Amino acid sequence: MQKVKIQTMFGDMIVRLYDETPIHRDNFVKLVKEGYYDGTLFHRVIKDFMIQGGDPDSKGAPAGKMLGIGGPDYTLEAEIKEGLFHKRGALAAARQGDEVNPERRSSGSQFYIVWGQVYNEGQIRQFSRQMKMQKVQDVFAKLASEHRDEIMQMRRDRNRAGLQEMQDRLAAEAEKQAAGFAGLTEEQQKVYTTLGGTPHLDGQYTVFGEVEEGLDVVEMIQSSATGRGDRPVDDIEMRACIVE
Repeated sequence: MQKVKIQTMFGDMIVRLYDETPIHRDNFVKLVKEGYYDGTLFHRVIKDFMIQGGDPDSKGAPAGKMLGIGGPDYTLEAEIKEGLFHKRGALAAARQGDEVNPERRSSGSQFYIVWGQVYNEGQIRQFSRQMKMQKVQDVFAKLASEHRDEIMQMRRDRNRAGLQEMQDRLAAEAEKQAAGFAGLTEEQQKVYTTLGGTPHLDGQYTVFGEVEEGLDVVEMIQSSATGRGDRPVDDIEMRACIVE
């Protein structure tokens, strides 16, 4: 079991990395050992949501500089796993949006730690419905990608009837494949109505660890005053080391 200590002016956090996400675990350990994160900032902080860091461009960044696009010259294959979700204290990988990153590949270095909020049962039911709809959309997009050549040919031929038939068929298949997906599990529902978190991010980003000690540090950081680009007014530097 691999653990990392993240040191800040507010105190230390001990983060446990999940063995279920070995690509992200090993990459994070590699960067920590290289000192990659030392001197970087928690450059994006949103109250009642999350704290984000890991941008190498944040080292020594002057006040007012927009941050959030830096990183190594690689991204990581997504490891979005059932059972690993955005509860309070979850460690997850930042990434570019679906429109430019349909495979949901993760940033090579940027990460965020969830704070979120506690939800009532009605809100959780709504999140479950939204997740079911998103699942259907994801399956449909995958099926459409598999039939891309056929779809493109029908578009060139202006075969509207064929395109409509294909759309209806793929939509029915997506509904069928997603039929067994129940949205938020009982465990997720319990956690989100007690501990809290950010359920709307589940299934969208790779969660690869969690804060075992130092949630109070996350709470203090997420309450920090921020300015343009959600950057804290007072820089919050970090250092990271492996817990032996």
